[in-house]
Amino acid sequence: MKILITGSNGLLGQHLIKLLIETTGHTILATGRGASRLPFDVSDLYDYFSLDITDGVAVNDFMLAHEPEMIIHAAAMTQPDECELHEVECWNVNVTATRFLLDAAKKINARFIYISTDFVFDGINGPYKETDIPGPVNYYGSSKLAAEKSVMESGLQWAIVRTVLVYGNILVGNRSNVISWVKENLITGKPIKVVSDQWRTPTYVEDLAKGILLVLEKNAAGIYHISGEEGMSPYDMAVATADYLHLDKSLMTKVNAATFTQPAKRPLRTGFVIDKAKKELGYKPMSFKEALKKMLG
Repeated sequence: MKILITGSNGLLGQHLIKLLIETTGHTILATGRGASRLPFDVSDLYDYFSLDITDGVAVNDFMLAHEPEMIIHAAAMTQPDECELHEVECWNVNVTATRFLLDAAKKINARFIYISTDFVFDGINGPYKETDIPGPVNYYGSSKLAAEKSVMESGLQWAIVRTVLVYGNILVGNRSNVISWVKENLITGKPIKVVSDQWRTPTYVEDLAKGILLVLEKNAAGIYHISGEEGMSPYDMAVATADYLHLDKSLMTKVNAATFTQPAKRPLRTGFVIDKAKKELGYKPMSFKEALKKMLG
C-alpha cells in the first residue's frame, strides 16, 4: 500500500515512519515543512517531499501525481497558546489544510486517518469514551474538532485517532516534553513548578504509532481513543521521572494551573477510556514505568 504521512518531521511522524519501515512493506510518502529531519539511511524505503499543506493547489497536485491509497494526517499546529494567539494560522494549518487533503483524497478515493486530541473535550467529566460529546475550551481544541467534523463529512473511509499528552524521545531534533524537561532542569539543579491539578492518561509515542498501525492494518473505521491507561498529573509524571533517575525532588514545587498566566485555557480532567481500542484493535499500551525505562535507559 502507498501511504502518505503528513507531519513526518515531528515526534509522532518520525516514530510512525520508523515503525512502518521496520515492520511493513508499505510504500511511504513522507511530507513535512522544509527539509527532511528523518534519521533513516534506508531512503529507498520511503520518499520525502517538502509540502505546504496550507497550499491547496500544491496539495491537489501532489495527491494526483502520487495517488496514495492511505493518508495519515498527523501534521498540526499543536501548541494551545500559539493557537490562541495566532487564530488565523491555527485555522489554516489545522482546518483548511485538512480540508485540502480531504478534497484531494476524494479524487483518488484514498482512505484517511486523522490524528486528533483530548483537547476536543472540556475536561469536566474525564476520562472520556469515543461516544462522549466534545466541548473544547480553547481555540486549539476548537480547530481540531472542526477538522474532525470535516473528516466525518468527507464521504471517504475514515478513522479518527484521538490521543493525550504524547511523550517520548524524538529521533532527530530537540523537541521537549514533560519527561525531558524535568530531567534537564533537575540535573542542572534548576527549581521547577509543576502542575498537579490537570489530569491526563499520558501516551508513549511508540504506543501511539502502534495504535495507528493497528487502525491501518485492521481497516478500522470510526473514532478510536489511543493513550496510556494510567491517570496522572504532570506533577505525578515529574515525580516518577525524578524517582527513576534518582534526582532531587525538593527542586519541584507542586502548583495548580492558576499559577501560570497562559493565553489558552486547559481542560482540567481529560484522559481516555481505551476499552474500544483494546477490544477492537488489540491495542495494549506499556505502563508509564516501562515507557520511562525505554526513554531514559
